[in-house]
Amino acid sequence: MIEKIKKSATFAFPAAVALIFPFAIHAQTLVPDDLSKTTDLVAVIQAIIRFILVAAFVLAFIFLLIGGIRWITAGGDEKGVATARGMITSALIGLVIVLVAFAIIRLVETFFDVVIISGGIEPLTIGPQRP
Repeated sequence: MIEKIKKSATFAFPAAVALIFPFAIHAQTLVPDDLSKTTDLVAVIQAIIRFILVAAFVLAFIFLLIGGIRWITAGGDEKGVATARGMITSALIGLVIVLVAFAIIRLVETFFDVVIISGGIEPLTIGPQRP
């Protein structure tokens, strides 16, 4: 057991350092000079919400396709067909949940005149890009 932990730590530690090190270098540029500037925070939250909606929709669609492929390849096996049917049902429920969440966000935008997801999409960059 200890040998397994040592082996996994041998591979995990350099990977963690490699992932964290670039952020340590750019830490000066990631921290805003003035904490009263909330537009950057709002833009990050908007980007996160957009990403979650798109990723959830894509994942639900992929699971729908996988369920369809499993149904086709089940070959009449009752257990395989039932598993595929469950996967397709879950994927469709996931798609409906994502679309309802999108509709609710759009309603909130319309009623309260705020921008959550309807604003333009800008790529996230590291470093001072704005004057």
